[in-house]
Amino acid sequence: MAVRAPSVSARPQLAERLRSAFLKGFGGPPPAVAIAPGRINVIGEHTDYSGGLALPAAIDRYVAVGVRPRRDGEVNISSDRFSGRVTLAGLPPARRGHWSDRVVGVARELTCALGERGGFDAAIVSDLPVGAGLSSSGALEVATAMALLAAWRTEMPGREIALLCQRAENGFVGARTGIMDEIAALYGRAGNALALDCRSLEWEAVPLPGSRFAWLLADTRVKHDLAAAAYNERRQECERAQQLMGVADLRDVTLQDLGRLPEPRLRRRVRHVVSENGRVRQAVDALRRRDAAALGPLLQASHVSLKDDFEVSSTELDRLVELASQISTVVGARMMGGGFGGCVLLLAHRDGLDQVEEQLSQGYVQTFQRRPEFYRVRTVDGALGGDGR
Repeated sequence: MAVRAPSVSARPQLAERLRSAFLKGFGGPPPAVAIAPGRINVIGEHTDYSGGLALPAAIDRYVAVGVRPRRDGEVNISSDRFSGRVTLAGLPPARRGHWSDRVVGVARELTCALGERGGFDAAIVSDLPVGAGLSSSGALEVATAMALLAAWRTEMPGREIALLCQRAENGFVGARTGIMDEIAALYGRAGNALALDCRSLEWEAVPLPGSRFAWLLADTRVKHDLAAAAYNERRQECERAQQLMGVADLRDVTLQDLGRLPEPRLRRRVRHVVSENGRVRQAVDALRRRDAAALGPLLQASHVSLKDDFEVSSTELDRLVELASQISTVVGARMMGGGFGGCVLLLAHRDGLDQVEEQLSQGYVQTFQRRPEFYRVRTVDGALGGDGR
């Protein structure tokens, strides 16, 4: 039998869980609450930090953060994912290598932008899987920023929130991610993906395939230790290629320019980014034409490029994609996220989802003697709503 994740919580249910957790932990209701969704990325992987194109969509898995300001500088943070409360005399100047670093990093960035605001109590609850490539980190940072802004009775444009959260992730946490996750968490629109230009931060809502189709995530349940370091390494390689080619972003490079790079490895990295940007454009065109079938070859080509040119796949991810390609009701599949573990994203006919899960599970067990986990997701509005520009 396939392993399926528990049914998802609606936002009101998650908000109620948060209120209960805050009451239990801090003796009263939170005066400020923010809820941000995770995301899938239809296509456009490892392109956002090179000024490229991506096609993310917010999904019905969330992180909720409740905040109460304090008059002193003390910071208290609790999470339903981790035991014990984090208590700090103030915001530390550097990361501690702890799960709370993202909350602290966002608070520090807000303090830099707004001035000293004192301490706070914060509680976090979530139904978003950690380490599955669904941007639990981005959702946590966006929800934290919005809850702190509400608690401090301060407003900030959505674009500034996204950039602030990215600075916290890059500078304080030390993960050199792009901007896609924050934009999706803020601006997602139900039934749509965001055709996102990661350089200009402009986006356009593009309708996804209709009710005959569904998005399925097959989680390898593998979290490789090298993922974070390898992610930063890939970004460094892209930046080195940009320097050698004399361009600000790989967005400005074509496949004909690859010969200007002396190292075969850098040529492979750039070839992935350039070809993946092209696949995003093709996917957007297919969606506008309501041609769901055209997405299949694009998803497959994206996976091959991530595996061979960018070298961020794994045997587990490759096996799930291979199994998916043998199922007639699957339109297409590819690895999604930073790589080396996490999820495969599948577009499939809704009527055949049970069979898809069973066949993937059987094949995966035969190879790895363990079962994948499945998440059936639907697209939703982001934390700022469908038109929260």
